[in-house]
Amino acid sequence: MARANDEAAELVQELADLLSITGGEAFKVRAYEKAARAIAGHPEDIAALDLEGLRRIPNVGAAIAKKIADYNATGTIRQVEELRAEIPAGVRALTSIPTLGPKKAMAVYEELGVSSVPELARAIEDGRLRGLRGFGAKTEENILRGIELMRRAGDRVLVDTAMGLASDIVAALSRVDGCRRCVYAGSLRRMRETIGDLDVLAASDDPGPIMAAFTALPQVAEVIARGDKKTSVRTVKGLQVDLRVVPPEAWGAALQYFTGSRQHNVRIRERAVRAGLKLSEYGLFSASEEDGGLIVSATEEEVYARLGLPWIPPTLREDSGEIEAALDGTLPRLVTEEDLRGDLHSHTDLTDGTASLEDMVAAAEARGLEYFAITDHAPDLFMQRMTDEKALAQREAIRALQARHPGMTLLHGTELNIGPDGGVDWDADFLAGFDVCVASVHSHFTQTTAEATRRLLRACENPHVHVIGHPTARLIGRRAPLDADWDEVFRACARTGTALEIDCFPDRLDLPADLIRRARRFGVKFAIDSDAHAVGHFRNVRYGVGTAQRGWLTPEDVINAWPLDRLRAFLGGETPA
Repeated sequence: MARANDEAAELVQELADLLSITGGEAFKVRAYEKAARAIAGHPEDIAALDLEGLRRIPNVGAAIAKKIADYNATGTIRQVEELRAEIPAGVRALTSIPTLGPKKAMAVYEELGVSSVPELARAIEDGRLRGLRGFGAKTEENILRGIELMRRAGDRVLVDTAMGLASDIVAALSRVDGCRRCVYAGSLRRMRETIGDLDVLAASDDPGPIMAAFTALPQVAEVIARGDKKTSVRTVKGLQVDLRVVPPEAWGAALQYFTGSRQHNVRIRERAVRAGLKLSEYGLFSASEEDGGLIVSATEEEVYARLGLPWIPPTLREDSGEIEAALDGTLPRLVTEEDLRGDLHSHTDLTDGTASLEDMVAAAEARGLEYFAITDHAPDLFMQRMTDEKALAQREAIRALQARHPGMTLLHGTELNIGPDGGVDWDADFLAGFDVCVASVHSHFTQTTAEATRRLLRACENPHVHVIGHPTARLIGRRAPLDADWDEVFRACARTGTALEIDCFPDRLDLPADLIRRARRFGVKFAIDSDAHAVGHFRNVRYGVGTAQRGWLTPEDVINAWPLDRLRAFLGGETPA
């Protein structure tokens, strides 16, 4: 996806936030928010679109199209710059706190003179918010949780942001004369959900031109350190990128060395020492003073093999049992994107999606899927305007559309809302008409452990709920996960045959990898779903698959990696032959 789409979407979303702070009309704020989602998910590069092309983006009218054209011409949106100047910087800083909305940010600024996150934390500790209208003990608790989320996130970025930057850098350096190979390594290759800095590895006999090209990239704002073997830069967005250039013959050792976590690499080096060897980014060497010669270095496979191990997939290199599994031959055959036969969670413009039913189906078919479920929101999320009549009309439209797509089976589903007591939209008779029901939490995120657990257990025990969508309801860096007794939830899912979703949105990646692995031990099954609200969102599947791999999942664990007849049996429909 072109960087222009992401940057323009960020600016339009910021415009919505700034208008909220200044008391802008609610319908305008919602319009900008919808447009931001549509721009981010649009499959075409907006930088190449004229005004007419911009207006063809869903939810982008004439006024917003002019603002995007403004961005294409100047790199910014004038109204955003004007509002930034109008609104105190302190208020803008406060709005970055999860759980603190723009109106409350303005209130603490105007009433208490609080203009920074540390000042707000101190004001809460001193009890100064208690006298403000709309602020109570629960509000204070939520704000403190939001501040803690910010603190933990630090300068880290979401995996898709890092992937976009890394892909651009790798592509640019791969074109430099003399560059034999170039890839990203480190935590991004391990598919961590957030990335603190990027590691890029290149192979060449002449590092100079590659280093020069690296420091001259348009993304670079500052050169931190420069050398023949390693150069570090800071990008315009603040992310540090380290480039290492090694001789081509050392490629495998370097890739192994710069991919694993610190703990994984310590364990690997310990094995080398016990075998009388030394491991570095240049190869595996004899530790003997007599020879000290190179043994292997060309491929990761031969480095691991010389240490008595099979190749270990990058997503497992965290010292979380992968070395023991490699030694006893129980490393899993991890699920891949190619294993996925279908997608069980997606949205159209009938509710909060930005693409039509026809466009979403065509994009799913282009992905090569064997089956595809449309799961627009149910009526309890009243802002999505769903009704019984609309749902039934969509079902008929899907049946008609099926004839035009004979190579892919279309499933009519719904994303139900799990209410605070665990109830869901629609009665049993109406729910029985859907092929698949995903049920998700969309509100009341701060319940007690007992309340959240009861809520999820009731949803699992509903015979019409097949999948619990984005189970913890977290938004990485913005909203904490539900505080539930997850082992109890996993037991219920295993007992009732309810799958847990791995939502592929980069700010969700929910269920997280640590909970995936715990749930798997209970015998829980999973669905890796795009939750696509636009055609462009299908690209996020790679991040959901990476999260599933970090949770040690195999194709057997993932219901949408199964043939359709087996999936239908799981959903309670047709019995496999």
